[in-house]
Amino acid sequence: MELNERKMKILKAVVKDYIETAEAVGSRTISKKHNLGVSAATIRNEMADLEELGYLVQPHTSAGRVPTEKGYKLYVDLLMGTNELNDSDKEIIEKCVESNMNHIQSLIHETSKMLSQLTNYTTIGTTRLVKPSVIKHIQLVSMGEHSILLIIVTDTGDIKKSDIPTKKYLDQAKLNIISDNLTRKLGGKSITDIDNNLIAFIKYEIGEYSSIVDKLLSVLNSNVSDDDVSITLNGVTNILDYPEFNDVLKARSFLDMLETKETVAKIIQSKGILKDNTNIIIGSDNDCQQAQECSVVTATYKVDNEQIGRISFIGPTRMDYSRIYSIINYMNILLNNK
Repeated sequence: MELNERKMKILKAVVKDYIETAEAVGSRTISKKHNLGVSAATIRNEMADLEELGYLVQPHTSAGRVPTEKGYKLYVDLLMGTNELNDSDKEIIEKCVESNMNHIQSLIHETSKMLSQLTNYTTIGTTRLVKPSVIKHIQLVSMGEHSILLIIVTDTGDIKKSDIPTKKYLDQAKLNIISDNLTRKLGGKSITDIDNNLIAFIKYEIGEYSSIVDKLLSVLNSNVSDDDVSITLNGVTNILDYPEFNDVLKARSFLDMLETKETVAKIIQSKGILKDNTNIIIGSDNDCQQAQECSVVTATYKVDNEQIGRISFIGPTRMDYSRIYSIINYMNILLNNK
C-alpha cells in the first residue's frame, strides 16, 4: 500500500489536531477544518489505510484515530514545519538571552527556566563544569581471535581502555590502518565536537568494522562524570497539566524518574531523530524505560563554534514539536548573531 501525498496530508492534519485537542480525530473533523479537496468518506478510507500501515490507531470502536509513535516519527522527520513565533514570545526569549549572555552557565539555565514557563513543558538545562578532554591518539590492539583492545590517549595524558569482542579475527596490520584513520578523523576533537554526520562518515569508511566507533563513543561518554555536568530541572510538575498523565501512577513514575542526576542524563542522551542541532526522541526510542511514554527534544547550543550546553524539553508524545522546533531555531539565530 502506497503512502501517497494525500495520505501524508491527512496524517499531518490528524497529528496537528490531536496535539491541539488530545481527542481522537475523526474524518468529518478533518474534512471541516482542513481544505483537502476530498470528501469525508474518502478521508475516512485513507485514515483506515493509515491505520493499517501503522501510522494511526483507533482507541475505541466508532471513535476517531490518534497517531502512533510511527506516525509522530514520520511527522517530525518529513511533515513538520516551523511556525513564526509571535512578537511576545520573541521578546521574552530575546530579553532572557541578552541579560545572561555574559555568563554562559546562567544563559543555559536561566533560558531553560524561561522556556519551561513559555511552553508549559518540563525543561532540563545542561552545561559542563569543566572543559572536556581532547582525543590525541587512538590505537586498536589485537588480543586474540575474538577480542580487540581499544586505547584512547587524551591531551591531558589520560589513557582510556576497553575490550571490544569481535566475531571476525583482525590482524594487527589491519587494526593499525583503522587506528590511523580514526586518529586522523577524531584527533584534536572532544566528545562534544563529534557530531552524527562525522560518525556516519567514519562508519561508512570503515564499513563492517563500524561497531568499533560505537564502542569508542561509549567509552568517551562513560568517562564524563556526573560531577562534570551541571543540570537544572524546571517545571517538573507541568506534566500534570496534560490528560495523558492524569493517572496517579503515571504521574508518580514521571516525577520519580527525575529524582536522580544519572537518570536525567540517560533520558536526554538517547538517540532519536536528528534535525540540525536538535535530537528528537519519541516514546519507546528512549533508553530510559521510565521515559518511554514521553518525548524529549534536546537542542545543543554553540557560541563561536564551542558548545555551551543543552536545553531539553520533556512532554507527552503529543508534544507540540513544531512550536518547540521553532523556539530552538530562534534561539540559534540569537546566539549566532552575538
